[in-house]
Amino acid sequence: MKSSIILALCLAVGLAGCVTRPGPEALQEVRASAPDARFVTVYVATTRERETPGANVFTSNRAPELNYAEFTISIPPGHEPGKVEWPKERPNPAKSFAIVRQDILDRKTFEGRVKARGNGSRTGVFVHGFNQNFQEALFRLAQITADANVEGTPVLFAWPSEAHITGYVADKDAVTASRDSLAGLLADLTKGRPAGDVTLVAHSMGSWLTVETLRQLRLTGRDDVLNRLDVILAAPDIDVDVFRTQMEVIGSLRRPMTILVSSDDRALSVSSRIAGKRPRLGALDINDPRIEAAAREANVQIIDISALDASNALNHDRYVNVAKLYPQIAQAEGPEGVRRAGAFVFNAIGFTLSAPFNLAGRAISGE
Repeated sequence: MKSSIILALCLAVGLAGCVTRPGPEALQEVRASAPDARFVTVYVATTRERETPGANVFTSNRAPELNYAEFTISIPPGHEPGKVEWPKERPNPAKSFAIVRQDILDRKTFEGRVKARGNGSRTGVFVHGFNQNFQEALFRLAQITADANVEGTPVLFAWPSEAHITGYVADKDAVTASRDSLAGLLADLTKGRPAGDVTLVAHSMGSWLTVETLRQLRLTGRDDVLNRLDVILAAPDIDVDVFRTQMEVIGSLRRPMTILVSSDDRALSVSSRIAGKRPRLGALDINDPRIEAAAREANVQIIDISALDASNALNHDRYVNVAKLYPQIAQAEGPEGVRRAGAFVFNAIGFTLSAPFNLAGRAISGE
């Protein structure tokens, strides 16, 4: 078993390639600006510890309670949708993502600012996945927000990932330890808001944390919170049987939960191998008629996004390219946000939708 895990991790390292990861220097605040740059303000609630009390640099250590922050991020004029233009050395707003303002917040100030910004618009909560450091998660949410180009208030829930390929078990423990904090944050954000006014997006292992939190909310009688959530799971790293038992407790949500899958997701293939070849939710093959039947029965919407590009051979981050199609998706769902349970194919070659989603059938078509 040990040799199998080592082999699987080596495979993942080989597929990911040798990429220099952004360090805390990416969070340096710069005063310069660039013509035509766009700005995204992200609010942060994190179970990570601060490196020092007076700075927004976060470690992989677990904080006893949530820490809060606010970042305004400049998106460069030449930004390519789906990508994060990382600074090579010092952030340069003309060429890279750059922090132009940041604040350390307490809970009351955080809630006040999010409420003020989100008045009349949707709040989006992003829960990142396995092997992510803080700055990667922060800039990824800024990219998704910029590419979606819709009014809203982005909130990052950052849990203390080790940000190391061999930290899988430690990361699973970290998300488990973060369930209460995410449940509390969702209760705060949904308080007094209309149903479906908070969109919760989770990626990879962050999806396990999210579904466990939904289960906890149901068990503690917080239907008021669940009724105000619109949930999207991207490439969820969840055992299929575990998800089935989780949904037996959670039950049907007001709007069907959306699950974005790719059967060729190699990162989830590695996860499956580590788990004794147990199938992962994010790698379901929707061509199996049993999957469509199960989706309708569970009132979930499963969408195969294999037609979208991934950033590397792992095929695990295709979801980042969904953001730029959000306006078409919203238009296809209609003014009332109609969403149907079932299994669908997202065929968007070239990232252009020429027709609205065919939610009555199996295909979501484009050309």
